[in-house]
Amino acid sequence: MIVRPSLDREGPIAGMEDFATTRYAAFFASMNVGGNRLSMAELRDALEREDIEDVETVVASGNVLFSYEDRPSEGLSEMLAYVVKDRFGFDTFAAVRNVAEVRSAIADNPFNGSGEDNLVHTLFLEGQVDPDQFKVMLAAYEGRGPERIALGPLCLYIDYVEGVGNSRLTNAFLERKLDRRGTARNMRSLARILEKMEH
Repeated sequence: MIVRPSLDREGPIAGMEDFATTRYAAFFASMNVGGNRLSMAELRDALEREDIEDVETVVASGNVLFSYEDRPSEGLSEMLAYVVKDRFGFDTFAAVRNVAEVRSAIADNPFNGSGEDNLVHTLFLEGQVDPDQFKVMLAAYEGRGPERIALGPLCLYIDYVEGVGNSRLTNAFLERKLDRRGTARNMRSLARILEKMEH
């Protein structure tokens, strides 16, 4: 958001601009999985070297809060993935969301409240899924498990019902069927992250 000085009162010279910062959450995928070993202290240091402000890791590995100029989250996602690739040598995906979007990921999840907080997830995606493509994925998964799945804005809402570890609804399956990378967080984690972002 660009804050422009008022022209009808004393203050800064007209035309000067201050760039306000926005608080964001970055949800990294494939962090500390397989060979992608990276401490949160190392990640925090790498981001701070890129002039990213107020960097804070929260809840568990792969969740980073930071402040930056208000801009579309797609560009921030690409920037963060590039920093990790450049500094640590492995590919990752970072879903970047502002406070309102994290709040929506909780409030708009249709399974929140009816399922267990640790089993109900919002899967953040790198791009919007077409409804027809979503239906094709549902058809391909039919009969394979008890999960409840709904489509949201730049995300999927999932209730894993019987647990994530035993589910056949894996990230690999979803990425293959939807042609989108994603990373999921449960309601319990998102609530703690939102609380941190709002205070």
